[in-house]
Amino acid sequence: MIDVLSRYWWAVVLRGAFAVLFGLLALIWPGVTVLVLVALFGAYALVDGVIALVTAIVGREGRSQRIWQAVEGVAGILVGIMTFAWPHVTALVLIWLIAFWALVTGILEIVAAIRLRREIHGEWMLIIGGVLSVLFGLLLLFWPAAGAITVAYLIGIYALVFGIVLVVLGLRLRKFGREEGRTTGTHRPATA
Repeated sequence: MIDVLSRYWWAVVLRGAFAVLFGLLALIWPGVTVLVLVALFGAYALVDGVIALVTAIVGREGRSQRIWQAVEGVAGILVGIMTFAWPHVTALVLIWLIAFWALVTGILEIVAAIRLRREIHGEWMLIIGGVLSVLFGLLLLFWPAAGAITVAYLIGIYALVFGIVLVVLGLRLRKFGREEGRTTGTHRPATA
């Protein structure tokens, strides 16, 4: 699994970059309407899901790990499609969609980090990302009546921090892949 992650480090960085972009947009324009927030979130969830699904399809790791990645990807794609299919969804339903998506993604990332702990150092970054996702999801579930601007700030902060964690993890995976290639004598040229 670590071989695939280090080979496709750029996909992790790309996921992080999209999360950072989404977070910044939510922080810069907190007064956006619910429909714009739905569109931003839908686009982010859809792109994130597609990247996770592609990673699962092209990956060479074990079948069970690819299944978890595929589940995460399908969940992101479904949430993205649902937000576009029902653009007039109420703020409460949107908050619940985001909360459940964050919970599922966070749990899957914690599971992946636990599986990676024997293969790499620094898996704590993926654990932090997963814990942040779970905490964010729980926060939205327990306080769904928060105002739209507060929710936009929460979403922005969450996406920004989560994205930074993913970018750092992706860059560490790139470094690990290069170091691993030198140790085994099978140095691969950098991708992207």
